[in-house]
Amino acid sequence: MLDDSLKTQLAAYLERLQHPVELLASLDGSEASTELRQLLDTLASLSPKISLGEQADERTPSFLIRRAGAPEVAVRFAGIPLGHEFTSLVLALLQVGGHPPKVEQELLDAARALDADLHFETYYSLSCQNCPDVVQALNLLAVLNPRVSHVAIDGALFQQEVEAREVMAVPAVFLNGEPFGSGRMELAQVLAKLDVNAEARAAEKLRAKAPFDVLVVGGGPAGAAAAIYAARKGIRTGLVAERFGGQVLDTLAIENLVAVAETEGPKLAAAFEQNVRHYEVDVMNLQRAEGLVPAGEDGLLEVKLASGVSLKARSLVLAPGARWRTMDVPGEEIYRNRGVAFCPHCDGPLFKGKRVAVIGGGNSGVEAAIDLAGIVAHVTLLEFDARLRADEVLQRKLRSLPNVRVITQAQTTEVTGDGQRVNGLVYRDRASGESHRLELEGVFVQIGLLPNTEWLKGSLALSPRGEIVIDERGQTSLPGVFAAGDATTVPYKQIVISMGAGATAALSAFDYLIRQGSPAAAGAAVATSGG
Repeated sequence: MLDDSLKTQLAAYLERLQHPVELLASLDGSEASTELRQLLDTLASLSPKISLGEQADERTPSFLIRRAGAPEVAVRFAGIPLGHEFTSLVLALLQVGGHPPKVEQELLDAARALDADLHFETYYSLSCQNCPDVVQALNLLAVLNPRVSHVAIDGALFQQEVEAREVMAVPAVFLNGEPFGSGRMELAQVLAKLDVNAEARAAEKLRAKAPFDVLVVGGGPAGAAAAIYAARKGIRTGLVAERFGGQVLDTLAIENLVAVAETEGPKLAAAFEQNVRHYEVDVMNLQRAEGLVPAGEDGLLEVKLASGVSLKARSLVLAPGARWRTMDVPGEEIYRNRGVAFCPHCDGPLFKGKRVAVIGGGNSGVEAAIDLAGIVAHVTLLEFDARLRADEVLQRKLRSLPNVRVITQAQTTEVTGDGQRVNGLVYRDRASGESHRLELEGVFVQIGLLPNTEWLKGSLALSPRGEIVIDERGQTSLPGVFAAGDATTVPYKQIVISMGAGATAALSAFDYLIRQGSPAAAGAAVATSGG
């Protein structure tokens, strides 16, 4: 189950355990229980501080990770946490075993201060790249606070439970038996939902910040690169983002990044954030920009946030990125996360043995159909144009699959449901004009991206597609404001291009500050004049 190299690495990590840890398994005669037993035997063999025992639980197979002598310090996994959740397993072992987490002290204090009995349940899938953030946040919360408990549940393994609770997208979190949240969440977001005063305290801290020389809006590849290049100039740099990592967090495999042969989106996003924080960048995460005000008499640009706070800066680099484009048809929003999904890697396992549709015949759509065909009973791919637009190698693979049907010249007009979940969709044949209905349980939308620029309308020039218009230096139509990444008119939307564009925009902003006579920029220019 774990190769020798991984065992060696894991044994080195487990040397950090400060307290003995008990693994208490609930097993039966199933194949999954046998696999889990093998995993737990391996873990116990890698450290003298890990012991293995049994304890009956309502979910089988499952296991409790408990600190010996301190039963209140514990977390539970229902299933076999491999795949993307293997890191969650390792962190849970270390944290239950007393190894200190790499989390801001303010968040640790807030977690320990929670004064209520909170039982969390998180449904995940092993192929979901966003699920580990939620699982790890809630596991840590359970370790820090004896009144908090958490069980992470593999939705594909506990299919009946998933259907009974109508979980159709992961990660899905329940608190004391009631829905708490869905989608990627960090510890700060969980605490903010639990503590009604957290948002007000965060806003007060933002309100007290002095103006920045460069303020970067966006935490994706373009924003991270811009922040690093600006900070290296020795000027006051801030980065505000709704979620650090942006669309990269939703990307499973990345195989075209020049520096590495292969990586995954969440790992790359974590590397971006670690590098940005290495420099003196004031990172303000989980903050959504809602307005841009041109410079006034004080020469400062203003970014308005959803929290009601405004941040000011002498120059801006806008890198708000993009989001999944929706079909904008009746039923789509009603059944979002109830059969309408946008991430086949995350939610695909929840549709095992069912019939689904994929909307979109580009690379993303065809790749989604190929991946889903190995999980679901049948896939229908609908493409608006007369032919698929995906690379030929992907189309050949798609055509080889027996449980996939391709319909071209199909315009989806409605997603239907029974009030609780999707039960079909209606499409119009663009050649004949006739309408047809497909009976199915899931719809995966893969029709491209939409720039996150609605908040910029009226402030600077946007293209007809809503992209920020820039020149070769990243300059926008507003003096002192530069832009980079997928939200701009740059012709190719690629991670490596966004990183380069972010660097360009930051250097252009620095040049702008020098020409405006900014003392900080002028001083930095002298200090870095050697290269």
